[in-house]
Amino acid sequence: MYIHPTHPLLQSLVNTLRDITLSPLVFRHTIKEITKILLYESLENFPLRSKKITTWKGEQSVDCIDESQIMVVSVLRAALPMHDAVIETLNYSISGFLGIKRDEETHKSHLYYDRVGECSGKTVILVDPMVATGGSLSDAIEIIKKKGASKIISLNIIASPEGIKSVESVYPDVMIVIAQIDERLDENKFIIPGLGDAGDRAYNTL
Repeated sequence: MYIHPTHPLLQSLVNTLRDITLSPLVFRHTIKEITKILLYESLENFPLRSKKITTWKGEQSVDCIDESQIMVVSVLRAALPMHDAVIETLNYSISGFLGIKRDEETHKSHLYYDRVGECSGKTVILVDPMVATGGSLSDAIEIIKKKGASKIISLNIIASPEGIKSVESVYPDVMIVIAQIDERLDENKFIIPGLGDAGDRAYNTL
């Protein structure tokens, strides 16, 4: 299933990213702000657990998210600002990284790096800013499922309708929280209108 929040602030931030004059610093900062809104939406019904903390009045039991049971997995390299945003909020979560690259001729994705540990029983928050064909996201989900995740939440900034449909058809149990669904894919499988290559824009690479 997918969740598409329609908050005006979220839509404004996404449209700000489309401005090609944004500096890499502002681009990364905007991605992080969007990610925190998506994270908030994704954890609305997340269970809380009681733990003891030391307050100014002494020891007290409080309800908190058990961050040790959350793994944040990013698809390199465009997702790194999103990854930072999540772990800044969930300080004690575990991290993992996948390198998945799309062949621009065949439009098929291939895995070149896997640094995701065993995640049996954990909730995995998978972050990747763009969902074009859905191939990379589907590959990432499959890898994480094989490592034993009990639940997968995907946070994405922009997707094509085709990409969302493709992922949902294979993995209906994955919660996809998407900031903006754009018009379509073009003949080269790029999202229209999209925002360009997120990784290049975030890190000023050629």
